[in-house]
Amino acid sequence: MKTIILIVTALALLGLSFVGCQKSLEPAPYETPASGNFEQEMSTLQSSACPVPPCQAPSPTVTVNLGDNNLQFWPYTGNDFSGTAQDPINLIFFGKADPRDIRTALMALPGDRTSFGYPPMPPFNSTWDDAIGDVQTGYGEPDGWSGGCIQLACGEYGPIRFHIRLFKMGKWTVANAHFEVNIPGTSDHQVLSWEAAEQLVIVDFMRSGLLDPEMPMVPTALINDSPWRTIPSIIYNGLPAEVRGFIGGPIGDVTEDVPIGTDGHAMILNLAAKAAAVPGVRVQDFVINYNIVAPKPFCSSGPYDYVYITGPVHLVQTTEIQETGTYKMSFRATGNLVVVPVNPMNGEAIGAPMTAQIAEEHGAMFMDQYWSASSSKYQKLGSLGEPGGGQLFARLLIRSNGLNGFQQSIRCAGEQWRQAETATEVSGLTSVSANR
Repeated sequence: MKTIILIVTALALLGLSFVGCQKSLEPAPYETPASGNFEQEMSTLQSSACPVPPCQAPSPTVTVNLGDNNLQFWPYTGNDFSGTAQDPINLIFFGKADPRDIRTALMALPGDRTSFGYPPMPPFNSTWDDAIGDVQTGYGEPDGWSGGCIQLACGEYGPIRFHIRLFKMGKWTVANAHFEVNIPGTSDHQVLSWEAAEQLVIVDFMRSGLLDPEMPMVPTALINDSPWRTIPSIIYNGLPAEVRGFIGGPIGDVTEDVPIGTDGHAMILNLAAKAAAVPGVRVQDFVINYNIVAPKPFCSSGPYDYVYITGPVHLVQTTEIQETGTYKMSFRATGNLVVVPVNPMNGEAIGAPMTAQIAEEHGAMFMDQYWSASSSKYQKLGSLGEPGGGQLFARLLIRSNGLNGFQQSIRCAGEQWRQAETATEVSGLTSVSANR
């Protein structure tokens, strides 16, 4: 229990930063039905009008070139349209660079990378598959905001994996790749390295035979900050020495958070050919058992309001490539959890248990002339009639036609819906594959 408390105390510090300009969004004027039917409540919330994000283009933008071709873009991903940077863009694809073609190329490769110095063990000898992960945003000129419709993972959901998100921008596709660990007792991941994942993807495209032989790859100038973000010391100290060595970190235990490795440059991969797509359906279906002490994320009485969260969360994702080449993804996570108020110093219960219902859905479609990505999350803690009860509803809509939407709303006992203000509130009781 002490280890769990220390880990989540560190995670709490990560969640104290304020969300960006989405505070200007007004919660939608609706009331959830009083039927007590959780699925009906979520359906009502999803069908209400979604606020349109008012934010302008993010800053700064950078320009990269390959021959006479250039791309101006924001060198980070985001969780919304606020311009708050989340992950650094460290890979850029040109040529046969449709995200579906990149997916096909990586998924066609065998897992043996021993000739490049990788050990014959997961995830270093794993093959690529579709990834379960949060939907993120990117930005490029002249088309504007882009969505990470297609995500891939090399390795199982846990304990460690490589993860890449792809964002289409005109003739280009930009990406963030990272190496991450699943935080025990949760569905969250902690990023361990940007650089190690970038190098693995480069190796795999060298193995693919699809790079232009005359100009296979070109590094960019410095486009994002180096290092970028940190690994909480309590999580770092739980890593095996072999993983610490792989990411280039200190081998011994640390007392300070460890910077996440990146050189601040991206690699442009120039694809002269593509692999033939294979139509088919892939399904991932598994359960994660929550067992963690965490700050109460919403309807909290203060910074020392902690809860012990236990219970199963069922995750199901289906991805499909149709005969026409259309890519589709649907994801749903559901769970009924027990939430107990606790003293964060010793883990002892200090209040009666509450029940919590959670659901999270993601969807994506990618066609030749259109793409879309979406996510929605509804969490209900107890009831609005009991102290400490509340509701969280969040959603993100991003489409190639620019019809975007964003909302993060909270309602506590005796209150009306209001806009969520901190990252801790937004994360909720559970967050599927959030990149901390």
